[in-house]
Amino acid sequence: MSTEDDKPENQPPDPPPDSQWKLLVFYLCFYGFMGQIRPGESFITPYLLGAEKNFTKEEVTNEITPVLSYSYMVVLVPIFLLTDYLRYKPVLVLQCLSHISIWLLLIFGTNVLAMQFMEFFYGITMAARVAYSSYIFSLVTPSRYQRMASYSRSSVLMGVFISSVLGQLCLSVGGTTFMTLNYISLGFMCFALVLTLFLKRPKRSLFFNRSDPVCNGTSPSELDKMKPGKPGWQKASAWQNMVIIRMLKELASIVRLPQLRLWSLWWIFNSAGYYLILYYVHILWNDIYSTTDNRKVYNGGVEAASTLLGAITSFVAGYVKIRWTVWSELMIAIVTAFQAGLLLLMSTTGNIWLCYIGYILFRSSYQFLVPIAIFQIASSLSKELCALVFGINTFLATVLKTIITVIITDKRGLALSVHPQFYVYFGYFTLLAVVYLAASLYVAMRHNVCRKPQEAPPVEELCSPVVETLGKDKSTELASSEA
Repeated sequence: MSTEDDKPENQPPDPPPDSQWKLLVFYLCFYGFMGQIRPGESFITPYLLGAEKNFTKEEVTNEITPVLSYSYMVVLVPIFLLTDYLRYKPVLVLQCLSHISIWLLLIFGTNVLAMQFMEFFYGITMAARVAYSSYIFSLVTPSRYQRMASYSRSSVLMGVFISSVLGQLCLSVGGTTFMTLNYISLGFMCFALVLTLFLKRPKRSLFFNRSDPVCNGTSPSELDKMKPGKPGWQKASAWQNMVIIRMLKELASIVRLPQLRLWSLWWIFNSAGYYLILYYVHILWNDIYSTTDNRKVYNGGVEAASTLLGAITSFVAGYVKIRWTVWSELMIAIVTAFQAGLLLLMSTTGNIWLCYIGYILFRSSYQFLVPIAIFQIASSLSKELCALVFGINTFLATVLKTIITVIITDKRGLALSVHPQFYVYFGYFTLLAVVYLAASLYVAMRHNVCRKPQEAPPVEELCSPVVETLGKDKSTELASSEA
């Protein structure tokens, strides 16, 4: 894989940033914040199960909610490619239109089919998040990636937090109805759509829009350095036709890296379970504590607390300094076992507050490992390969999540109710914890065996080729914003 030393002497420099890049970044972050203001989102499940819509728990659990996993899997790859090919802005417009469709269906839809379409559009909005995550990197030079990624991510998290707090205050203090929250959310989504119309459409993107360096000074991609010889930017059409094949060949040569393989597997298996919990936990809350008094529904406050604590744990994870080539498996095993215990608590308790606390801790423990996984995967990859690896990992996690949904939740499968589902998820995370623990014991024994003959001069990691250096500027921030 190419390094800085492999850079051709006549390689064009990175393009100078737009003279108004600060204003553009601020506007994009403002859009990211406003696009998250959906105070009714935390209360969709009690709204569907309440008197206003009056769907049954079986309909919501086994017919409506599973569509989200199916639609997300179907649209993920096309939107991933269209985001780059269309240069971000059209996909952001599509995301806003899908959000508007969600709230229109929630307000005016009256049957299961309408709610299934609502979940389909929700899958589109989830897949389209990659457009916002990667858009900001087209506005600045690589030296500013880290800071810009933190700005864009912080604006999204702040938007989610404010949205959840606003929804909870409207219910508990203002005494509004779920329908009113839906209208408020629809208004904010219409405003976000207006904001997207004024976004600047970039002239270049990561894969399919590499501009000619003779015209604007754009540097070739990292993929163009994989095979020395004729520069890839001299034949744009050939580069575009071969890019996926070249990337897959490059991935085949580095897939043996232990840390890349370990954290990719964590991303696939743990993310699948994590999002299944997020999809169905609101139904569990309603099953534990069903109330007709909207003031006593605290979904918004719980989501706000979990978002805030998740942001804090993500920040703390950046300062954890241990020997990851040795302790990664053990760290994952401990966190996964902790999550399994929380799922057991949530599925067995009859106290809604204990269930709330379990959910908050579950989300924050997952968010603690996310930035670590991002760095471990992305630290040895180029920008293009980093985006591809995270795209593949997300797609495989979505496929796994869909398979579990078909078997466990869908009415054509076992059609389990929400409590038995959480017992299954508890068993799933317990199995993962056991596997990670066994892997950690194996790594510890292998490390001791490798270490004994090498007592004299200390050498670099013999058992893992991944060198953990925080100084690598390999666009870790791109993957961080996608996460």
